Amino acid sequence: MKQSLPVKDTVIIGFMLFALFFGAGNMIYPPELGQAAGHNVWKAMGGFLLTGVGLPLLGIIAIALTGKDAKGLADKAHPVFGTVFTVVLYLSIGPLFAIPRTGTVSYEIGAVPFLTGVPERLSLFVFTLIFFAITYYLALNPSKVVDRVGKILTPIKFGIILIIVVKAIVTPMGGLGAVQSAYSGTPVFKGFLEGYKTMDALASIVFGVVVVSAVKSRGVTQRKALAAACIKAGLIAAAGLTFIYLSLAYLGATSTDAVGPLGEGAKILSASSNYLFGSLGNVVLGTAITVACLTTSIGLVTSCGEYFSKLIPALSYKMVVTIVTLFSLAISNFGLAEIIAFSVPILSAIYPLAIVIIVLSFIDKIFKERREVYIACLIGTGLFSIIDGLKAAGISLGSLDTFLNAHLPLYSIGIGWVLPGIAGAIIGYIITFFISPPIELNKANS
Repeated sequence: MKQSLPVKDTVIIGFMLFALFFGAGNMIYPPELGQAAGHNVWKAMGGFLLTGVGLPLLGIIAIALTGKDAKGLADKAHPVFGTVFTVVLYLSIGPLFAIPRTGTVSYEIGAVPFLTGVPERLSLFVFTLIFFAITYYLALNPSKVVDRVGKILTPIKFGIILIIVVKAIVTPMGGLGAVQSAYSGTPVFKGFLEGYKTMDALASIVFGVVVVSAVKSRGVTQRKALAAACIKAGLIAAAGLTFIYLSLAYLGATSTDAVGPLGEGAKILSASSNYLFGSLGNVVLGTAITVACLTTSIGLVTSCGEYFSKLIPALSYKMVVTIVTLFSLAISNFGLAEIIAFSVPILSAIYPLAIVIIVLSFIDKIFKERREVYIACLIGTGLFSIIDGLKAAGISLGSLDTFLNAHLPLYSIGIGWVLPGIAGAIIGYIITFFISPPIELNKANS
């Protein structure tokens, strides 16, 4: 039994984790923030990094330290909730949204600029068919995902992005742009909120299991050594994400004079690549986006395959991977706009619950893992995250929305669940003093 992971393997796993996190959406948000924040870009990015990098890192560390998967963390509230939450989590960041999105985003940015006179439906189907065929092939053997992603795809993607960033630094497109109103008052807080868009806190408690499996496959199984190796890999991924985010934000912040105030991250990247590299720009960007999406797709398909094959023993890993891949292919052909319209409300509702579960896992020893604290905190959070989901779906809440806007702090900016969640945790803790003595979960389950 190994007591530590060799540095080389730690770096490979760290790069794999970086690649799994860093999908197309992660490339789009920092330049969009940079162009809007202008001179306040570094303050805004300070907030963005807290949620875009800090929360996902906490998710990885939570999985490493507790030795539990997503269901194990959610089970601390109740086993039924744990199962339901985990299934919804995997479906949301899997075949219902995130996996199909990897194919459609790759198509929109990596293929559409080069297609002329080809029917959109036909070209989308052919592109996604090839994309998911590659995903399926690479996900069939999960033990080789680390080597294939960590050794091959990540260096390619990182190298392409590095070329764009270095070019933008060596031959800057202009100075830092003007600050838009959204970033003029509290740029740190605004950046903090923008970091939620990466949705990587959800993915972290899924990818954490992939990292643990990768470390175990290299012979490290002792609890402390396993946790240490996973945390080191998480820190490597976090460092890579931080560097890329800051670089892309700088690219966006200096792009206004050259390409104009485009507003959307994909357009900023595309226009900047064309400005920096001429006709080669679309090729460089399209390749980076496609590789980024492919690595994320492989990781999510692998994670779904491992989870659902354990949840439903009658389904083999290969069978689940086949179903997930085919379903994702079908959903991807509805188009990017339709996928987002359907899935964003679901993600808006469950994302706060994931944040609460991760945070509580770090402090639950303080309240001796009392289930009442988990339940009350999640109820307080869930009630208002569901409201956020309904709003994201375009459902009018009428007078309720007006009342909450006026009386609930942070509600107007989409995180009105924070105070109810804290209040729920406090109420749950108080309740424990009026019922039977608390049962610590670790003892109860032993």
